[in-house]
Amino acid sequence: MAVWLAGRGYPVHPLAPGGKTPAANCRDCRESEHAPEACPCRAERRWCHGFHAATTDLRTVREWWQTEPDFGIGVACGAAGLVVIDVDAHSAPLPDRQRLLPGIAIDDRVDLTGLRSGFDTLALLAAHRSRPNPCEDASTLRVRTPSGGMHIWYRAPKDGPRFRCSSGSSSRVALAWQVDVRAIGGYIVAPSTRTSAGVYEALPGARVPAALPLWLAAELVRTGHDGQPVAPAPARAKRAPRGRGRQGQGSGQGDRVLASLLEEVRACGLSPSGTAFSEKLNRAAFTAGGLVAAGHLVEEEGRRLLLEAADGARPHQTRRNVLIVDAGLRAGRERPIQPKERA
Repeated sequence: MAVWLAGRGYPVHPLAPGGKTPAANCRDCRESEHAPEACPCRAERRWCHGFHAATTDLRTVREWWQTEPDFGIGVACGAAGLVVIDVDAHSAPLPDRQRLLPGIAIDDRVDLTGLRSGFDTLALLAAHRSRPNPCEDASTLRVRTPSGGMHIWYRAPKDGPRFRCSSGSSSRVALAWQVDVRAIGGYIVAPSTRTSAGVYEALPGARVPAALPLWLAAELVRTGHDGQPVAPAPARAKRAPRGRGRQGQGSGQGDRVLASLLEEVRACGLSPSGTAFSEKLNRAAFTAGGLVAAGHLVEEEGRRLLLEAADGARPHQTRRNVLIVDAGLRAGRERPIQPKERA
């Protein structure tokens, strides 16, 4: 399997026999502190420093597993261009409902009876967005873990955000409770790897990763996995007032509130960096979503204005602009905004 993966462009590295942690470093690397990038072991085809040593060189891969056939297989997610959704099924107390889906308020009327793992929170997130449950996505590689969890493998967008890892228990960056993300800066255990707890087994369906669904990419942007500031967590959703705006008429007040934020986005075009562009675009989209929910802005028009401003300031990252705008609009719709709130 290691040779098969390396031959298809997925950099691999050895895991300790019977475990899921990287194989031990050589004595020099164990006894001295140095940056993996500067380590001479890579040139000597050693496996020191875990996923930093991952390679697609078939000669090296064969030598490693001939040296120790019981090695497990790790895949460096960043170098492989992978985003893996790691769904846990640990026995743990249920946290406060507002920590289940970071940034999404769950109304007290929602019955959470039976919710006990990452399978449930990921399904809840998908249902909240009216999207298919990734755990049931047979179009991509899914791997059952020995602990009863699941790894859902996806290809990261080539010209999109560079997503980073997170833990589902984190209070800073998380997609959902008991749902980890493996991306840049991490590795994933490949199918067929055997540990003391059991074997990582590919589930029926695709044997290769599919493209990361756009809605999941937008959720990763919304929750800060691209390294950018996160939009403010919305308060409990209020019922939007009825009126002409909800039927597609919009209002001049909503346009005026959004206009000042759009100007901040457009102004970023004067400088290629250092302007907090993503934060400003996220804030504008979040505000636009709130105005839409309150009936003061037509969503199609707001989205058009946002993308025009974004593409004018950063024309080289159209796909990323779309992800930020769509994620901000969705998050903003959870918190209706009256124009006087942003006057």
